[in-house]
Amino acid sequence: MNIDDRTEWLEADGLGGFASGTVSGIRTRRYHALLLTATTPPTGRVVLANGFDAWVDTPNGSFALSTQRYAPDVLHPDGASHIDHFTVDPWPTWDYQLADGTRVIQELFVQHDTGVTVVVWTLARATGPVTLRVRPFLSGRDYHSMHHENGAFRFAADRRDAVVAFTAYDGVPRIVALSNGEYRHAPEWFRNFLYTAERERGLDDVEDLASPGEFSWRLSVPGEQAVWALRAGAADDHATLTADDVVTFVADARTGERRRREAFPTTLDRSADAYLVRRGAGQTIVAGYPWFTDWGRDTFIAIRGLCLATGRLAEARNILVEWAGAVSEGMLPNLFTDHGETPEFNAVDASLWYVIAVHELLTLVPKRSKLLTTVQQRALETAVMQIVEGYARGTRFGIRMDADGLLAAGVPGVQLTWMDARVGDRVITPRIGKPVEIQALWLNAVHIASQFDGKWRDAFDRGRASFRERFWNEDLGRLADVIDVDHIPRTCDDAFRPNQILAVGGLPIAIVEGERARRIVDAVEAHLVTPVGLRSLAPGEPGYAARYEGNSSQRDAVYHQGTVWPWLIGPFVEAWVNVRGRTNAAKREARARFVAPLLEHLDTAGLGHVSEIADAEPPFTPRGCPFQAWSLGELVRLDRTVLAETKKKTLTSREAQA
Repeated sequence: MNIDDRTEWLEADGLGGFASGTVSGIRTRRYHALLLTATTPPTGRVVLANGFDAWVDTPNGSFALSTQRYAPDVLHPDGASHIDHFTVDPWPTWDYQLADGTRVIQELFVQHDTGVTVVVWTLARATGPVTLRVRPFLSGRDYHSMHHENGAFRFAADRRDAVVAFTAYDGVPRIVALSNGEYRHAPEWFRNFLYTAERERGLDDVEDLASPGEFSWRLSVPGEQAVWALRAGAADDHATLTADDVVTFVADARTGERRRREAFPTTLDRSADAYLVRRGAGQTIVAGYPWFTDWGRDTFIAIRGLCLATGRLAEARNILVEWAGAVSEGMLPNLFTDHGETPEFNAVDASLWYVIAVHELLTLVPKRSKLLTTVQQRALETAVMQIVEGYARGTRFGIRMDADGLLAAGVPGVQLTWMDARVGDRVITPRIGKPVEIQALWLNAVHIASQFDGKWRDAFDRGRASFRERFWNEDLGRLADVIDVDHIPRTCDDAFRPNQILAVGGLPIAIVEGERARRIVDAVEAHLVTPVGLRSLAPGEPGYAARYEGNSSQRDAVYHQGTVWPWLIGPFVEAWVNVRGRTNAAKREARARFVAPLLEHLDTAGLGHVSEIADAEPPFTPRGCPFQAWSLGELVRLDRTVLAETKKKTLTSREAQA
């Protein structure tokens, strides 16, 4: 097997924590970890156990089951070369074939709702008794930072029967290790781990980790197992367990976790579940792994695919009702706030996406259903009206309904749309004025409000007429990206961006239809569509960037300057099908042309998931988060709703005679 340190796996715990790594086992990110826990779910993430080295001592010598990369660029030991097969079904599993014929299976999974990481090694074939040795690498750091050798780290191990606990630093959760093996205390620093993904991102890329000792297991016959479970615990959380207790615990955890995963109808459903996590007594959606938490805009876009399209209406209800009480002056904050934090109302579109999500939930919930109480439904409808009325009246950052029925938004120095990159004080794509997708969202929100209060029908008709008159560019055959730029009347920014596609597809109501809609879709397909999503700027436009590379500032400067965004494939494909009459033939063609490449992508970066972004030119290298909620959500929405074929009605004999 070739050493693969690009393809990554994820084991999410439903609390905001996770374990992650590469197929090769070589850690390439600061976020790759064995035990990464959220101390205030889904935030407060800390890395407790970064990884481990593993060796198998056989009668014919010692063989590694792991590989680390050390600076300047040295791979050691050679365990990755012994991997014969890898799978993520039902969890990451490595099949190691050693030179003397010994075969060891290594499995790793995270128990949902507990955050316990379990590793099981099974001796599958042996020429004699073997000893498995495992040395953990610990840190106890914030998941965004790096760890370096220091005198404050506590190597001390608290041992009670089959339980060994470590407290790396004050204020950091205790690391509790359970095993059916032996522990030998042998403190040592391992220095200069090199993380190539961090180096590519222009960030600090070298780390030191502490290893307090070594766990070992004697395995004699095929089928015998070494089990190891790691969890975060409080300082006084240190139960006494025997080796048999640990084996029983792991067996039960394994059975329960397998049963939970097998309950999902498809692997896409199982992947979608990774983003649904606990927040307090409620639920939320993590925007992406490994570095995002939960954000408003991402949540309301992703929820349509991750929850509504998969039938998880109760989870969608819980999330949307939780947000309903957060409306302020017509706006929702763009992220959940933690204790003591000030809400950030810095998105014009997040609240509008919320209206869309609520509308689709209410459409799916049957009347008189117990799924929504009267109080909950009233809360959702009230939030919708507060948003629409607040925006129309005028709120923060110059957001207001203009006389033409369209929505103006923006002030200098603040990025309000999803194209929100900035470098220092410089907003890369300010888009102040009347951005095209904001109008599509606004008009959809007004149309939804008109179903609760008829007074909004005139506003919708006026706004739609203004949109069709003012955004269309006949010479270019497409829509402007922003009009009334910087609030200067009759000005126009015709930069060729994908935002206009939302006027044709991706929302409940298409604002542009007919021949103009077809020309928009054709133009977008010709210049913006790639196998993994839509470019954020067309080639040839000023500022177009083919690659998303360099340090943080360099990458942020091109974040929306050509970089491909997979989530946009959802609105595009829906628009593509819309202009072709939504026929089954069009849906099948769309699956083959646009969805099939994304399904292939599920096996190339974050296994079973869709990346956040990709380079704008071949080979369209995946970038950013390898596990992104709205990217996967839009793929699921396409699969389950947009491209679901209409079944022909079978006539009864009476209907046929009529």
